[in-house]
Amino acid sequence: MPKQKKMWDNVLTVIMSLLCLLWIYPIVLILLNSLKKEGTFTTSTVFKLPTAETFAGLSNYVYGVTKMGFLSSLGYSLVITISSVVLILLCCSMTGWYLTRVNNKLSKFMNLLIVFSMVVPFQMVMFTLSKTADQLKLNTPWNICIIYLGFGAGLAVFMFTGFMKSVPMEIEEAAMIDGCNPIQIFFKIVFPILKPTMISTAILETMWVWNDYLLPTLVLDIKKYRTIPMAIQYFRGGYGRVELAPMMACIIIAIIPIIILYATCQKYIIEGVVAGAVKG
Repeated sequence: MPKQKKMWDNVLTVIMSLLCLLWIYPIVLILLNSLKKEGTFTTSTVFKLPTAETFAGLSNYVYGVTKMGFLSSLGYSLVITISSVVLILLCCSMTGWYLTRVNNKLSKFMNLLIVFSMVVPFQMVMFTLSKTADQLKLNTPWNICIIYLGFGAGLAVFMFTGFMKSVPMEIEEAAMIDGCNPIQIFFKIVFPILKPTMISTAILETMWVWNDYLLPTLVLDIKKYRTIPMAIQYFRGGYGRVELAPMMACIIIAIIPIIILYATCQKYIIEGVVAGAVKG
């Protein structure tokens, strides 16, 4: 049995290694083509390594950053992502705590409505959302976080409520006996306990908001505010011409922060997701 188990472990290791290679292959392909000169690769040469004749160095990265105002787009993406994720974590953690501890029919109904929002397709509401955002002045990078809060609340509240069901109520009761009010109980007792789910939710929401193209395009003024996904689309020129090399260079720049964040906090993702799947 031990030998058979070791053999299956080796087989699974090989399979997972192959899957990892297949997973990162598109990223490697984009990286290689971002180092080629514009116009030197076609459908037949796109899979080949850069040569002395086609190697462009970092010129595509410099061109992509300077031409499309990439730094300003980076700033808008950072403002939108940070404000949205912070707002989602703060409001949804409070909501999850409230819905778990106030266990009545109203809280259960509210929880069902929030979870139901996860299955509502965005295409059903995007036209009315665009008009409502203009009327409420939510069409700027500093206000769009409120819209992201509405669309990101379903997943976040689901994970927080699932985790809170596994937290003993006695901890909060002891703090209440010591004289803590509800706000102090949440920020001093509950908030630190939520760390695993907080980090995993932050990673999932950050990847969504950072890479989102449709919502900012519908809500923001594309002449004034362009996030990174919006700026990348402007490498498409007239008559179907696309500046592929600078576009790929900007794609690589755009995914670097997410890769760093994911690599740094990946150990918390499974822990937080499993904790959020606890059934009450």
